[in-house]
Amino acid sequence: DESIPGLSDLYFEPLTLSWHGQQYDAAFGYSFFAPTACSSPGTAKPGKGFWTHMITLGGTVYFDEQKTWSFSALNRYEFNSEEKDTGITPGQAWTIEWGLSKAIRPTVEIGLAGYYQLQTTTDSGAGASSARDQVVAVGPEITAICPKLKLMTSLRYLREFAAEDRTEGNAVTVTFTRRF
Repeated sequence: DESIPGLSDLYFEPLTLSWHGQQYDAAFGYSFFAPTACSSPGTAKPGKGFWTHMITLGGTVYFDEQKTWSFSALNRYEFNSEEKDTGITPGQAWTIEWGLSKAIRPTVEIGLAGYYQLQTTTDSGAGASSARDQVVAVGPEITAICPKLKLMTSLRYLREFAAEDRTEGNAVTVTFTRRF
């Protein structure tokens, strides 16, 4: 079992549309992963070695007027390109991410987050696998907001389990979001 720490491919989200109501927020977006990290077929290196385009649709529901309790769900659908070293195009994938959070201060939230991911189509290309993978993950998250800078930062730890036809792991994600 080889474990290789490192930075993953770069992620860009050039299009996000959002709608906001009294007790909800909704969003639609287009994003992509650029194959910028080290990759090698059959290893645990952090890079994928191919481009991924992604469509996103999700929302948040607030359970109280002060918006201190919330539940979010975000659907993502991924379209993968051919992997440069193998000639195999990984199957498309659907992911639903979710989170339940409590604002403990006006600018700080803590909660529980997770996801379920399912490969919806088989891989294609010479030597491609006909298996479809899936995995579940859950773990804690903390988010801090700086309204003056229009900046949100979150730290999330997720432990994967119930994996089929793929590895399980731990993911630590740091996210910086800046509104323009």
